Amino acid sequence: MPTNGTYTAVLDVRRSTAEHLAHLLRDHRVAVGTRRGRRALGCFRQAVLILRWFLDGTRLAQLARDNGLWSSTAYRYLHEGLAVLAAGAPDLHTALERAKAAGLTHLNLDGTVVRTDRVAAPGPNGADLWWSGKHRHHGGNVQVISTPDGWPIWVSPVRPGREHDTTCARHHGLLDALNTLAAELDMPTLVDLGYENAADGFRHPHKKPADGELTEAQQTYNKVIRGVHGVCERANSLLKTTFKALRRVSLDPSRITQIAAAALVLLQLEYDRTI
Repeated sequence: MPTNGTYTAVLDVRRSTAEHLAHLLRDHRVAVGTRRGRRALGCFRQAVLILRWFLDGTRLAQLARDNGLWSSTAYRYLHEGLAVLAAGAPDLHTALERAKAAGLTHLNLDGTVVRTDRVAAPGPNGADLWWSGKHRHHGGNVQVISTPDGWPIWVSPVRPGREHDTTCARHHGLLDALNTLAAELDMPTLVDLGYENAADGFRHPHKKPADGELTEAQQTYNKVIRGVHGVCERANSLLKTTFKALRRVSLDPSRITQIAAAALVLLQLEYDRTI
């Protein structure tokens, strides 16, 4: 059973990250009026439970056994931690204001599909709502905005995996928000061809014509923009390689919204960086 004394052998994160989460949990308990001695775990041990799930993908049944909890209690502690962490994630306005203040040359936008277990949720025309035809598995689409060096600064709420990146971006208001940024500050957003012609402020490679070839200038442009935008893949990789919980979600897919936001907060805590 993880305790304060065995913390370093359990988690590969800074102790200050676990302590910060423990403080958030303590503040939450105070806010909801939890009386002392009424919880099976103290705040720090609950924080360790949550971080083990995030980092190692430890199953809830195992976490319950390690901490002498009922499975239902372990789930409740996890969901409480997700909510507390996700509350600290920046909204779109805050993230873009930070980008403005930092004077960034451009932003990157890319979607990632977080794999989920099979979900029986019929969508339009009877198609499976959470099935991603592109990736050939069930999942939820999360849009990620990152800095020029590929540091994630904002993650969107989840959308069903069957939806196209452009559809998701439009739903979240990204087209208007990023267009405004490009027009006001000459700060374009680099994207891939999944967002082709979605917004004036987006910059993406030229698509090869079905009945022709790209010009030499277009080919050169594509090499440059793909090289610069390619760094944005680091953002999704940072989130998914750091947190096994984002590689496959067995909870309700709607929980991906909180999981992604909580992961962003943990990443920013671990690296002490927001922009």
